[in-house]
Amino acid sequence: METKLPINISDLLSKRTVESERIEYKSGWNPESILHSICAFANDFHNLGGGYIVIGVEENNGQPVLPPCGLMSEQIDKIQKELLNLGHAAIVPAYHPLSAVYRYMEKDILVLWVPGGESRPYKSKVSLSANKNDWSWYIRKHTSTKKASADEEHELMGLAATVPFDDRYRLSASMQDLSPRLIQEYLTAIGSDLAAGNEALNIDDISRRMNIAGGPTEAIFPKNVGLLFFNEHPARFFPATQIDVVYFPEGPAGDRFEEKIFSGPLDKITRDALNYINRNYIKEIVIKHADKPEAERFWNFPLAAVEEAVVNAVYHRSYEIREPIEIRITPEELVVLSFPGPDRSIRLPDLQQGKAVSRRYRNRRIGEFLKELDLTEGRSTGVPKILRAMNNNGSPPPTFDTDEDRSFFLTRLVTHPNAQLPEATPEVTPEVTPEVTPEERVCRALKGEMTRAQLQHALGLRDAEYFRKAFLLPALNAGVVAMTIPDKPRSSKQRYYLTAAGKKRLQL
Repeated sequence: METKLPINISDLLSKRTVESERIEYKSGWNPESILHSICAFANDFHNLGGGYIVIGVEENNGQPVLPPCGLMSEQIDKIQKELLNLGHAAIVPAYHPLSAVYRYMEKDILVLWVPGGESRPYKSKVSLSANKNDWSWYIRKHTSTKKASADEEHELMGLAATVPFDDRYRLSASMQDLSPRLIQEYLTAIGSDLAAGNEALNIDDISRRMNIAGGPTEAIFPKNVGLLFFNEHPARFFPATQIDVVYFPEGPAGDRFEEKIFSGPLDKITRDALNYINRNYIKEIVIKHADKPEAERFWNFPLAAVEEAVVNAVYHRSYEIREPIEIRITPEELVVLSFPGPDRSIRLPDLQQGKAVSRRYRNRRIGEFLKELDLTEGRSTGVPKILRAMNNNGSPPPTFDTDEDRSFFLTRLVTHPNAQLPEATPEVTPEVTPEVTPEERVCRALKGEMTRAQLQHALGLRDAEYFRKAFLLPALNAGVVAMTIPDKPRSSKQRYYLTAAGKKRLQL
C-alpha cells in the first residue's frame, strides 16, 4: 500500500492548517540544503511541532508556485534512498523523517514530515563534500533555516531534556488504549488520504504514521497526545481532563446553579461544550426602533469570542495539573478559567491589548490536532480574535487575568450592556428573541447563493463539522435552505440558497 501522512495535502499547500514558517518548498532534490532543514525542524527550537518539506514545488517569496513542477518516479526512488543514508550518516543523533508521495494537479510530489525530535538537539554536516567534516546545529528562524548562534546553541542544549508533555510516551498505557474508531474518524474529518487505506494498517503502523506512538517494535507505547485525542476516557490517564460549565442564574451568590461536565477526547469535549453553551446561554437580542426601519441586533456573548476563549484553554492548559477547565456563566459575564497561566515571557499589558506573542508552546502536538480539525489557528491569534469579536458585537472589551506566579489564566467576557433591557418607552419598543434557532441564523446569514465555506464564514463558525451538524443540516431538513445541485451534495460547485419557506421565515 502506498503510504500517506495524516494531513490534507490541499490544506498543507494552501497553508490553511500549517503556518508558512513550518513549510519549506523545494523544486528539486538539493540534499545539503534539505539536510539542514531536516535538522532544523527536528530541533524544533520554538516547540512548534517540527515542519514539512515539500519537494517538487517551486517557491516564490514564501508562496508555493502551482501547479507544481513535480518529480519523476525514478527521482523519488533515488531521493528516498539518499534520505535513508543521510539520516544515518549526516545527522547526529540519527533521524529519519516520514515521507509520502502525493499526486497533486497531475504531478507527483514528495512530502517529508519532520516532527520535533525525541532526542534533540540534533546537528548535521555543514557540507556533504567528502573532504569536509564540519558539523553544526541548525534552527528555524521565521521561514529560513540557519546555523544556531552561540547563545542559541546554549539554549538548544537546555531543551535536550525538555520534551513537551503531550509528546512524551505514556509507559503506563498500551497500544490497546488507542481507539481505531476515533483515529479513523479524525483522519476522515481532516480529509487525509491515509483514511482510505487505514484498514490495511494495524494500530501500531497507523499510530507511528501519525506520530502518536513510538519506540522499538517490541515495546511500542502511545504518546500522551494520542491518549488525549484517541482514547474514549483520557481522564483515566490524565485526571480532570474535562470542561465544567456552571451557570448561576442569580449570580455566584445565589442559591441556584446549573452544572454540566464534559469528559472524553479533547476534540469531542471542546465541540460538545461549545455546542451546549451556544444552545443554552448565547442569545441574540433584537431591538426594533419606532423611528427607523432597521432593527438593532447583537448577542449577549459573541460566539466567536466564546469559541476562542474555550479552545485557547484546551490548547494551553497543563494536563499534568489535576484541575478542569471551568466556564462560569452569569447574566453579567462568561468566565473561562484554566491552569496554569501564560508563560512568564508574556507581559499582561501586552496580552490585554492582543499584542502578546508566545515564543514557545506548552502543547505543540495538541495545537497541531486542533488546527487540523479547524478548532484553532494557533500562533497567538486567539486573544486578538476575542478582542475583535467583542468589539464587532458592541460588547465591552474582554479582560485577561493571572497572578504573579502565573498559576492560572482567566478570560472574562462581559455581557453586552443592552442584553438586560430596560422597560419599554414610547420611543423604543424592545423585542427580545430568547433563543434564535440555528436554521434562523442560517437564513439571516444567507445572501443569494453561497458555498458551504462562505456560509460558515458568514456565521462566524470555525469548526466545519459543528457547522454542518448544528446549522446546515437543520436548515436543510427544515426546508428553509436548499442546494443548487441536490443530486450531488458533495460537488465542489454546490451552492445553497433560501427557499420560499426560508424567505417567509425572515419576514416573521
